[in-house]
Amino acid sequence: MITLDAWLAEAEALLASTRAQGLDATMDAAVAATVTALAAGKPLLVCGNGGSAADAQHIVGEMVGRFLRERRALKAICLSSNPAVLTAWSNDYSYATVFARQVEAYGEAGGVILGLSTSGNSENVVLAFEAARKLGMVTIGMTGQGGGKMAAVSDHLLAVPSRSTPAIQQVHLALYHCYCAAVEARIADA
Repeated sequence: MITLDAWLAEAEALLASTRAQGLDATMDAAVAATVTALAAGKPLLVCGNGGSAADAQHIVGEMVGRFLRERRALKAICLSSNPAVLTAWSNDYSYATVFARQVEAYGEAGGVILGLSTSGNSENVVLAFEAARKLGMVTIGMTGQGGGKMAAVSDHLLAVPSRSTPAIQQVHLALYHCYCAAVEARIADA
């Protein structure tokens, strides 16, 4: 039987393991790249599938709206939010390229793409990163243990040391809340 105490203990242990990896420099670099892009009017594109799509929407909501501070709206677009684009492209062409196609539409040199995949192997996220790199965008990956295929195409990789999807997603929430707070603070203080 699953108990709340056991669930929280597992979450606490994974947060500690993630913290022990020393991801501060990676987070700082990801935040700096994002702030540089947004300050120059370049886009932050965010994508993921399933629960990670919901996380992508959450991140964009914090960036366009506000997280903790009053400041200007930030140019952030969730690539998994438009059902007409998702279904039209996937039906007529391929779900594997649905995010890459949107990178072609919205991406710009100097912009940033943030992709979430608990396995790190989501083909549509990997292909979006490849398309973004061709445009000269910075790639930030949030994954599970090892980074999967995204490790090779991420400029900044925040990999949670687990293979459990819900556990990884719980830590992704902490990571991207930190990311949102740090981006917002630097933008608001500029």
